[in-house]
Amino acid sequence: MNETIQQIQNHRSIRKFKNEEITQKQIDEIIQSAQSASTSSYYQAYSIIGITDPELKKALRDVSGQQYVENNGHLFVFCADLNRIYNSQPKEIQEEMVVNLENTEFFMMSTVDASLAAQNAALASEAMGLGICYLGSLRNNINKVNELLDLPKYVIPIFGMAIGVPDESPEKKPRLPIDTIYHENKYQLNQPGIEKFDQTTVEYYQSRSTNQKVERWSEQVGKKLRKPMRMDVTDFVKSKNLNVR
Repeated sequence: MNETIQQIQNHRSIRKFKNEEITQKQIDEIIQSAQSASTSSYYQAYSIIGITDPELKKALRDVSGQQYVENNGHLFVFCADLNRIYNSQPKEIQEEMVVNLENTEFFMMSTVDASLAAQNAALASEAMGLGICYLGSLRNNINKVNELLDLPKYVIPIFGMAIGVPDESPEKKPRLPIDTIYHENKYQLNQPGIEKFDQTTVEYYQSRSTNQKVERWSEQVGKKLRKPMRMDVTDFVKSKNLNVR
């Protein structure tokens, strides 16, 4: 198998890191790799905030409830950012741009741009032998994160990413069968494939070395989605003048 493909397919989230900061050279290479990702119409509608202040890291840990938000080699927060585009223009053009910047299309585009950049950052980190963990948990209190990072209009935090030297080697989690994810020509729900995957996840959870349990994939996601989650995000996004048209 090609080395790059092997690295991609060997991904697993790392939640325990050695007490070692990554170097500035590594940070620069990770950011440059993120910037090399595809971007819609050359807008580059995202920003990456590196968190180096220990007190700020601790505050973000309190939002997430996860120790590895504080204890890692470096912490990034990826933001959808239309503010930079807005402020690159004179006032008369800004007024004409608003109809686009505040609609759903540009909200989606900026979040996609940020996500593509983040995945490049993840791949670059893993190519260096580092581990990563995406941190959607920063949206547990998105208003607090917005306040902590002093984010202006048209900028929202999408997720964080903890990076560092791994201090664990967790088992790789199984993924849904290809024929439940990949559809030819039209959407096709593959219920037998889901049922097969349920059995795969039961076997995985029973056999892994830590935190063993008996739980099907469909059962796991059903439990999560039966309870309201982060219901403040919709109003927050609109408060930033995004996705309002």
